[in-house]
Amino acid sequence: MHLLEAENYKNGLVLRLLCTSFTIKMEGIDTNNLWGDVCENLKLSVSGAIFSTWFTQTHIVSLKKNDKRHFIEIGCPTLYSKATLETRYFGIVQDTLSSFLKTPVDLIFTVKQQNSNGKNLQPVTPLFENSKDHGEDLNRAISQSKLRMTYTFQNFAVSSSNQMAWAAAEAVSKNPGSAYNPLFIWGGVGIGKTHLMSAVGHSVLEKNRNAKVYFCTGEDFTNDIVEGIRNKTTQDFRNKYRKLNLLLIDDIQFIAGKVSVQEEFFHTFNALVYSGSQIILTSDQPPSEIKRLEERLKSRFEAGLIVDIGPPDFELRCAIVGIKAKQKGLTIPSNLIHMIAGNIDTPRKIEGFLIKLLSELTIKKSELNEMLIENLVGKGDDSSPIRIKASANDVVTAVMKYYSLGKKQLMGESRVKRLAQPRQLLMYILRTQLSLPYEEVGRLIGGRDHTTVMHAVDKITQMASNNVQIREDILGIKKLI
Repeated sequence: MHLLEAENYKNGLVLRLLCTSFTIKMEGIDTNNLWGDVCENLKLSVSGAIFSTWFTQTHIVSLKKNDKRHFIEIGCPTLYSKATLETRYFGIVQDTLSSFLKTPVDLIFTVKQQNSNGKNLQPVTPLFENSKDHGEDLNRAISQSKLRMTYTFQNFAVSSSNQMAWAAAEAVSKNPGSAYNPLFIWGGVGIGKTHLMSAVGHSVLEKNRNAKVYFCTGEDFTNDIVEGIRNKTTQDFRNKYRKLNLLLIDDIQFIAGKVSVQEEFFHTFNALVYSGSQIILTSDQPPSEIKRLEERLKSRFEAGLIVDIGPPDFELRCAIVGIKAKQKGLTIPSNLIHMIAGNIDTPRKIEGFLIKLLSELTIKKSELNEMLIENLVGKGDDSSPIRIKASANDVVTAVMKYYSLGKKQLMGESRVKRLAQPRQLLMYILRTQLSLPYEEVGRLIGGRDHTTVMHAVDKITQMASNNVQIREDILGIKKLI
């Protein structure tokens, strides 16, 4: 009989079974030492903030054995922490205990506290729980600050393309208001600017639940000003923004060209900086290139640190796939992670692809394999690479530049791999991205037969599904156009 079914939790059968049916106690096991060892192991699997929030006040209430299974009751300080451990960390606790005891383990979480002597205290269950639970306080603070729950430093993958931005954000989180103020992060769409900025907010709130942190977009800031002017509540607006410890504004370029909004932001910026508060801004371009942004604002943005985030490389995309898949409860083999990372070029597209993959697995009950990944990648929606808009000559020039080849080498007859593969890639891009007829592609590349082009396109299509370098080459060429 399995003791962890949902109905058992609802009606308390588990606890009664533990108290009546399974009476064989393990001899020679010190539960305090066992739980201490388990907690040391858990520290390696979760962040320090998560561990201190949810695990530091837990303990083993009872440990019993029947046949080849252990039955363990874990005491939690509050109902809220019990519910969180059951829903979020049940599996990792169960697996860790099983590895230590070398047997299968069934768990139950109950609300029981320990006194200073390590003895269990019976829980008091009020009608409304009023305990100052740190985890509950943190979640409430994060929600009130408008931060995304999953946008933390622990969930942010770092590589050479974003290492500078990550280091700057981490420095700010350790010393807000002093390290770099303002911190201005810019880069393309969907590459992690918002995630990194929000991670600073999480870090500040983890250290001080009472810190005044607020995240908004440039559009939100504009709308608040408009509402303040319309309803004659501009003082409320100023009280909201000018008394913050940390202001996070995403897509600040949205305020450009709006005179009254820039005026109000200028004074808000000054008030926050002068009071020692931290400001972090993101944009799709550096301050100097934002059109219709007032010079006085540009100068203030440039007075802090400006860092950019580049497109993620293959290794970083693999890490992002792994992190986001884990968040969604997906276990994806490394070869399929490589296939996804080789075909999808931004974190945001990876997120969308994994959502689509999860629906295929849960709703349609599809099997997770290379064919499924290949089919989903090839559907031509938002998760697949965007088609380029260029002339045939532009593509030829890009391929020559990417491989450092001359035109005669690229168009020649040599079948040496270093020349033949770029030539086949050129045929592939001309056919798939510009939709040129096979005959036209052959004519452009040295007057070749259309069957030669068909062979090249088929070969690169197959290689692109499982060859990381080919995918990287295709993306690199498209970025040059």
